[in-house]
Amino acid sequence: MTSGKGPLRTGLSSTPIRCAVFISGAGSGMHAMVTHQQTHSECGHQTVLVVSDQPGTIGLKKAEHFGIPAHCIPLPEEDNRILRRHLHEQQIQHLLEEYKVELILLSGYMRLLSAEFVGLWPRQIINIHPSLLPAFPGAHAHRDVVAAGVEVSGCTVHYVDAGMDSGEILDQRRVPVFNDDDESSLANRVKIEEHQLYPEVVDRIARSFKSNQEAY
Repeated sequence: MTSGKGPLRTGLSSTPIRCAVFISGAGSGMHAMVTHQQTHSECGHQTVLVVSDQPGTIGLKKAEHFGIPAHCIPLPEEDNRILRRHLHEQQIQHLLEEYKVELILLSGYMRLLSAEFVGLWPRQIINIHPSLLPAFPGAHAHRDVVAAGVEVSGCTVHYVDAGMDSGEILDQRRVPVFNDDDESSLANRVKIEEHQLYPEVVDRIARSFKSNQEAY
């Protein structure tokens, strides 16, 4: 298990960083990430696990098509919200340990991770958000962008901390917002950039990790 032990090793094509992708829906970003990993011979990261909090998602079927273990871990039936969240993340943590995951990639994962869970994975959880953070954080970025009438939006890759889309920004791409845009048309245009930017950032991160950890 590598979480909580500081900087990760450098990812090589022969020994890639072991990634888990968290999804809640169709998994288009996961599909783009895995396609990048499998079609770039020098890629230093590999998806070894896909996790969803929602049963029956298309994204889980896409992962299975790639031959990647895909697991749904729904929220347990527990009335106490704090305990429910703890039990849910405990199940996820056990799964990550089982697959010897080193890096977590959030891709359309609609749950806010607890400070306790994030603390187990310092600078080892990354997210992509569909706006130019710090503007328009939260679950309805495209709706908020259109309502605000701004001329430019985009996407942001950032480290995850205990806040709402508040972690250190790693890179961004800008996308124009047109007068006739709605949430759907803007989302489709931003996704094109998301699917290019996210793998590129993870490439850079995998290359920059220090080789100072014990081999698993």
